[in-house]
Amino acid sequence: MISLNYRDSWPIYEQIKDGLRKLIVTGAMAPDEKLPSVRALATQLSINPNTIQRAYNELEGEGYIYSVPGKGSFASGNTGADEARKAELLSQVRKLLAELRYLGVSNAELAALVKEEQA
Repeated sequence: MISLNYRDSWPIYEQIKDGLRKLIVTGAMAPDEKLPSVRALATQLSINPNTIQRAYNELEGEGYIYSVPGKGSFASGNTGADEARKAELLSQVRKLLAELRYLGVSNAELAALVKEEQA
């Protein structure tokens, strides 16, 4: 389900968030599918439940999941979370492109990279 790299400098809650986000976006988790409880996922991953709760809270804030008191957390359908994530990723791509241009990568090389990724 979710794999964690404890040696990575990337925070554990961010890794959990990213893993759950990928499951939701790729359709591995259907809309309205129940997520594991905070306690169950913490036990499964052998980490503190507060770490899971933080990831769930942030995913809920981003619109990827929703909570029903007394029932748990569920994967959201497309509720605009995709647009926010798309904007965030496009911003990251722009920063990378600017750095690549600074390093001397030509537009032709960038276009070739895009074509390669589309194949």
